[in-house]
Amino acid sequence: MKRRDFIRKSLSAGLITGTALSFGGYGKIFANSVFSGLPYDLVAVKDGEPDKMLDKALQALGGIQNFVKKGQTVVVKPNIGWDVTPERAANTNPLLIKRIVEHCYTAGAKEVYVFDNTCDNWSSCYKNSGIERATKDAGGKIAPGHSESYYQQVSVSKGKNLKDAKVHELILNSDVFINAPVLKSHGSAKLTITMKNLMGIVWDRRYWHRNDLNQCIADFSTYRKPDLNIVDAYNVMTRNGPRGVSKADVLKMQYLIVSTDMVAADAAAAKIFGMEPEDVKYIQIANEMGIGQMDLSKLNIGRIKV
Repeated sequence: MKRRDFIRKSLSAGLITGTALSFGGYGKIFANSVFSGLPYDLVAVKDGEPDKMLDKALQALGGIQNFVKKGQTVVVKPNIGWDVTPERAANTNPLLIKRIVEHCYTAGAKEVYVFDNTCDNWSSCYKNSGIERATKDAGGKIAPGHSESYYQQVSVSKGKNLKDAKVHELILNSDVFINAPVLKSHGSAKLTITMKNLMGIVWDRRYWHRNDLNQCIADFSTYRKPDLNIVDAYNVMTRNGPRGVSKADVLKMQYLIVSTDMVAADAAAAKIFGMEPEDVKYIQIANEMGIGQMDLSKLNIGRIKV
């Protein structure tokens, strides 16, 4: 049996508690109450619906007002890359996106935009992912990302392979940037999580694939770090990513990871998936570049079981 198939079957049976659920054995798996007022570096929530888990995570981090202020413009970047329904877990859960937008307006945001530079037809992706309707129902605004005219050239001064990129104008002009990827398998990068999700805010992604994808992912993560990273691991595509083939590729795991540190969020998400952070090359590179911390034992983690 292949390792990934073994992991998937073991997760379904609840067997890999040490690796997949406890973040490598750092303390107890989950406590019933973690609201001790500590300044958490990362919050992990499990066993709830996406919107309710977000509520718990933000409460543990002191509320959305710690990240969004009255009158600010917010851009939310989910994964909306694929023209598939939510059950395929190729895109971020629409219920989570709706709740993110609602929280931003509760904090007094002036405008909340949601966009992605999609792989499939952008209007079909927005509609069939459920994210367009979820965004509008929450009062947010859907923005297109399919034309080069929306992107402006910027310098990636700390990059090694990636020295510049064309970045969507919403990222350049908004006050707050919330990164909201879905955790899933990826054929080239092994996993899609927070740093990989940033490929959806740039125009020319082909350059990245031709010039060491993992290094370029890490390089671009030095450009502008999101103000908040929210990892959707409710339904997880365990194989055939990034698009997936069918619902048979998807495992219901019911996790949410929230952190200001992309490297930490990706490390924790990799653990949930059943991999070590160093097995995902761009996480290792980003850690070595000082972008964030992948050693979870050095972090103050809030673990919440709904």
